[in-house]
Amino acid sequence: MSANRYLVSFDARQTFHRFTDILVIGAGIAGLRAALEVPADLSVLVVTKDRITESNSSYAQGGIAGVRSPDDSFENHIQDTLVAGDGLCDRAIVEQVIHGAPSQIEQLVNWGTKFDCEDGQLALTREGGHSHRRIVHALGDSTGFEVMRAIIATARNTPNVTLWDDTFTIDLLTHEGQCVGAVVSRNGMGRFIIWAKQVILASGGCGMVYRETTNPPVATGDGMAAAYRAGAELRDMEFMQFHPTVLYVAGSARYLISEAVRGEGAYLRDVNGERFMPAADPRCELAPRDVVARAIFRTMERTQHPNVYLDLSHLDPAMVLRRFPGINRVCRGFALDITKDKIPVRPGAHYMLGGVTVDPHGRTSVPGLWAAGEVTSSGLHGANRLASNSLIEGLVYGTMCAQGAVDAARKSGYNLTALPLKYVIAKHEIDDRLDIADMTASLRSLMVRKMGIVRERARLLEAQHDVEFWCRYVLTRDFDTRGGWELQNLLTVARLMIDAALRREESRGTHFRSDFPTRDDAGWGLRHVVAPAQIAEAPASVPSPAPVVPVVKPIQEEF
Repeated sequence: MSANRYLVSFDARQTFHRFTDILVIGAGIAGLRAALEVPADLSVLVVTKDRITESNSSYAQGGIAGVRSPDDSFENHIQDTLVAGDGLCDRAIVEQVIHGAPSQIEQLVNWGTKFDCEDGQLALTREGGHSHRRIVHALGDSTGFEVMRAIIATARNTPNVTLWDDTFTIDLLTHEGQCVGAVVSRNGMGRFIIWAKQVILASGGCGMVYRETTNPPVATGDGMAAAYRAGAELRDMEFMQFHPTVLYVAGSARYLISEAVRGEGAYLRDVNGERFMPAADPRCELAPRDVVARAIFRTMERTQHPNVYLDLSHLDPAMVLRRFPGINRVCRGFALDITKDKIPVRPGAHYMLGGVTVDPHGRTSVPGLWAAGEVTSSGLHGANRLASNSLIEGLVYGTMCAQGAVDAARKSGYNLTALPLKYVIAKHEIDDRLDIADMTASLRSLMVRKMGIVRERARLLEAQHDVEFWCRYVLTRDFDTRGGWELQNLLTVARLMIDAALRREESRGTHFRSDFPTRDDAGWGLRHVVAPAQIAEAPASVPSPAPVVPVVKPIQEEF
């Protein structure tokens, strides 16, 4: 993929500078949890490209999974996660995160999170793939909003933590093979170079690479693409989880209808009113997300109808309204009464399972760079994430990243001095004016058509051809707007996703190949598809990192 090492030209001698001990990129649950773990004698700068409240974490509805009931056990939660992950989870990582969940939930309570309670105890619900009720939730179906309210308030009152919103991270800055900061653009203040002893990447996912998505507009894969350009290893990019139930009203925005709706007993019906999940899986509506999403896809094809329907009419209306006030409010806007009317839904891109490879402590393959949350591939989720395991991963890995980064910062003795680094993108004589919005829309539509829930070689090759052409046309340009940088990042991520989907010739978890429709443990087993290295020029003062060999890598060889 022809591309520049950096998205923009810069000259450190003519740029504003900011110095910090720890730089955290992203202000979702993983990033802020990391920031709050840094001790008071070290400075932390958290940057986020939009408002501080605008992250996937804030939009999480269902809740946070953690063993709290005497009827449940860590082993139950571990097994549920391994089953959902379809043979690609790292059991040691699963155990580490799940054992850490209860204490992280207690920490959120200590920071002021008001979880829903019953009889003086945290209320627990169940979601698809879970064998027991273990999901804590808040405000009915607005868990992320409440959790992030509490954690943002805590961060704002922490003296050594500085929060910069409206700050777009254009690229990670590397010097002599180490990550030393980032090149950013701050709204109204121009470009900065932020120098840091250690950098924690917690920038979230890339759901906006698809037209149908539950993600907010900020989820454009910026961190994944920047890490790739910096030489970090990425893996499992073929695994995008599609949420089965996204409110579908033609011409309107898409809204997530939480997994917890089915957890409380809702049925899925086709346009003729027939339940179709009992025939698709013995777990019916509580099957893992990949199973339910494919069943919906096949039902839509069979009925030639653009959606299916969620039916809650057989449930207690008072419970439904109490448990799902946010969903009720959204549906009311479309004149839908969720206690009586069927809710039109279809799958949408929801959570990226692949990303920057990290070890059990959150280290990436680039020294000085750590990562946590959806931007990573940690080994927890495998080929399909178990519902409500994502927020707890962000909390556990955010904590571990900070602990490791703090220790490394204290030991490094790195002198935070601005280096006279310079990078210049060659100017290309191009007469046309690129329509960024149109190309972004074209890419997102292509990904739905050819890299969606069901994939096959011929269509993937068509997608690869189109995206490679767009990459040659776009990635060598020097934009000066957020929209241009986001398009470049989306193209980079899309190309890696398509390449990985072509190389994994089996079906596993969220990756379904109609030309290879079965799971192939003999041929694939616990193997990861590792993204090929980017070949790009870099200035002499900022050496290119060592190339990542494009291989399929067994899990036991990871770190």
